[in-house]
Amino acid sequence: MATIKLTFVLVLLLVSCAALPAEAQPPDVKHRYQNFLTQHVYPTMTEAKCTSEIRQRKITDGNTNNCKEVNTFIKTNIKDIMPVCGGATGRFTSGQPFPVVTCKLHSGERRPNCDYGKKGHMDTRYITIECDQGWPVHYQEDTVVVG
Repeated sequence: MATIKLTFVLVLLLVSCAALPAEAQPPDVKHRYQNFLTQHVYPTMTEAKCTSEIRQRKITDGNTNNCKEVNTFIKTNIKDIMPVCGGATGRFTSGQPFPVVTCKLHSGERRPNCDYGKKGHMDTRYITIECDQGWPVHYQEDTVVVG
């Protein structure tokens, strides 16, 4: 009977830990982390989706309704980006390149009229992100992988 109780407790603990990353952001980080996810993380992004995704996600320049001049989507899951932060606060560059789609504003000044043309640009880049307490909160820049 004690073995069953111990097994149940261990399974419960394991399930609790598995759910932790989605809920664990400190209150002062959560909004910026969620904004980072919305603006920059999309595993199935394609060059043809720039305008539709930016409109659907209501991505703008800061807290305005102004169109964002450039937006970059990282084509991977957040679990692959988290190690870049290494659990710390600061600016970090990835040790491995990621596929990214860069969308540049073609026309329009304010949402919902932002048009990013028919095609963005996809390539592979090292990403530099700002992290707060181990959570990615800002896409800083990237470096093209040559060769």
